[in-house]
Amino acid sequence: MNKQPKLMDISRMRDIFAPLFEQISKNIYISNELAMLHGEPMVFRLLVQQTPPFVINDHRLGIITRGEGEVNFNLVDHHLTEGTLIYIGPGTIITPIRFSNDLELQGIGLFADFPMPFADGQFPSAFNGQVRDFQLPVAKEDLQTARNILDTLWHLVHQPDYHRQTASSLVAALMHHYDRLFHQQVDNLAATRSREQTIFDRFILLVNQHCREQHQISYYAERLCLTERYLGTIVRQTSGTTAKEWIDRALIARIKVELRHTDKSVARISEEMNFPNPSFFSKYFKRLTQQTPAQYRSKP
Repeated sequence: MNKQPKLMDISRMRDIFAPLFEQISKNIYISNELAMLHGEPMVFRLLVQQTPPFVINDHRLGIITRGEGEVNFNLVDHHLTEGTLIYIGPGTIITPIRFSNDLELQGIGLFADFPMPFADGQFPSAFNGQVRDFQLPVAKEDLQTARNILDTLWHLVHQPDYHRQTASSLVAALMHHYDRLFHQQVDNLAATRSREQTIFDRFILLVNQHCREQHQISYYAERLCLTERYLGTIVRQTSGTTAKEWIDRALIARIKVELRHTDKSVARISEEMNFPNPSFFSKYFKRLTQQTPAQYRSKP
């Protein structure tokens, strides 16, 4: 069985939509640069009915305009509800779980040929690769702003004198809007939490960003300007779990993605995950999962 996630790119989307394109054409726009969905439930159902998991290699921003559902992004389950803004970035692995029959989505996918409004290194920080996906339940006013930008872009791409740079500027506005709301949510959470909870949240964020190459608590303590002992105490008191256990959980999750969804050799994964050698890597994985990397990879 092929366990690799299927790439949901422009070619794959065209193949999926082709048989029913006349029926759904009023609610979908697709070109070599971008794709847009505009509310029709059938369009989204055609995508999620494909055999999962999927992986994307581009930026996608959307809004749940009606209904609700559950989906797994990068091994984490999420419950999505009406009024939620969604971002999924390059490398995201997606496994649809369940959606209501009335689910409607308005959104955009930006492909390689799209004239991105930001150069590498200049993206708003929510889109710079540190955060692979996020979901934002937002106020009606903020939701309407996002919908207005997408509606304007929808009308623009259907004009006979479609102007690429204007489209790029609208995408910049949408990304800045999402970025502001993302950081607003982060700041609001920080303001309502204790110092200990804030330290724990920053620790978890660092672990998710760096666990591939940094396996020891000393690295995270140094980044947070704390002693290892104090960080360990804060993490245990806040979560009931040790800092090392959190690092191990994140690292094992990343290893499982590599084993289940790539053809990389165990030796290569071991090297990329900064283990001293494949033997140590295999023993570490078996100690925490009760199975070898090869056994995990061979299971359906």
